[in-house]
Amino acid sequence: MSDAYLYAAARTPFGRFGGALAGVRPDDLAAAALTGVLAKAPGLDPAAIGDVVWGNANGAGEDNRNVGRMAVLLAGLPASVPATTVNRLCGSSLDAAVIASRTLESGDADVVVAGGVESMSRAPWVLPKPDRAFPARDVTAVSTTLGWRLVNPAMPKEWTVSLGECNEQLREEFSISRERQDAFAARSHLLAAAAWDEGFYDDLVLPVEDLARDEGIRPGADPGRLAALKPSFRPDGTITAGNASPLSDGASAVLLGTGEAAGRIGLAPVARIAGRGVHAVEPQRFGFAPVEAAERALRRAGIGWGDVGAVELNEAFAVQSLACVDAWGVDPEIVNTRGGAIALGHPLGASGGRLLGTLAKVLRERRERWGLAAICIGVGQALAVVLENVSDEVGQG
Repeated sequence: MSDAYLYAAARTPFGRFGGALAGVRPDDLAAAALTGVLAKAPGLDPAAIGDVVWGNANGAGEDNRNVGRMAVLLAGLPASVPATTVNRLCGSSLDAAVIASRTLESGDADVVVAGGVESMSRAPWVLPKPDRAFPARDVTAVSTTLGWRLVNPAMPKEWTVSLGECNEQLREEFSISRERQDAFAARSHLLAAAAWDEGFYDDLVLPVEDLARDEGIRPGADPGRLAALKPSFRPDGTITAGNASPLSDGASAVLLGTGEAAGRIGLAPVARIAGRGVHAVEPQRFGFAPVEAAERALRRAGIGWGDVGAVELNEAFAVQSLACVDAWGVDPEIVNTRGGAIALGHPLGASGGRLLGTLAKVLRERRERWGLAAICIGVGQALAVVLENVSDEVGQG
């Protein structure tokens, strides 16, 4: 079997809900990310791409009918390049990369692009079809932006509470204070702002429309200001708009290939996909699911937490991020060193690709060999991927 390597990564800026990217169709965002990552490998013949695996969580509007294939066509790639779209909610683009890596390892292709897209601004309202023709009653349009919709009545009620309520329950279970959550959120904004100011994201993010930077970053964020925000889900709760990720728009992509494909791609690989892990729990405990997913990925990579030099954990909520970091016992200072989703944004289907691209660059920047990307997923799941830095920018030991 061949190993699967990451050769390049690119993403759009992440826009706020109703913000600068709200006028851009999700299939156009996807095409922009696909075009951007392939621009980093100008010597690669696009016809040599064996498959495109694309993540998308909603798929109820302009991202319908296999948005991955739409991106291939809109990006001007040869019609012979195939594509599929996968949906593992928040983990969709990380799942796409996992599927792509297995495709490479099995020998079914030697070059694959993986990525994902979400426009939460443009997610439509949907109307269920009536049980019979000509109903003489009102019908309710249901938003597809986030969370449960058109819930099956057979589902236990404790499973279908809001994502925020799920995390309030997690906060109670692990006694995570509002102060810790706000401090974690402020750190995310400050690190993201510093990363942009230092040029870290310049070669990872391609401008779209008039937006060149992630739109949700608050450079002056501090716990004192965040403490003034009202709870969003319970009158006496701790989760606010300031310590949770915002609704967002954006797309991400990674170029993957076997080691033997380096000459065809025209680049040297930067990281090897060394381990993968998936885990599931009760739906309301989804925020804690990355704990075991990460452990499984580490075991499959043959390493332990003592080997890990960088962690990219998607910050759906500060409380679930803290619960995971506490459970792992990892040094918090190696987690999301360039900011996280609370600041950068969380366009559901695109976040996993962002994690991989950022992690690969952080490993090179810090000259670390091993890193882990993990993401919690609504309805009780999580994914994790271990990367091994194979670039020249790695220390000995």
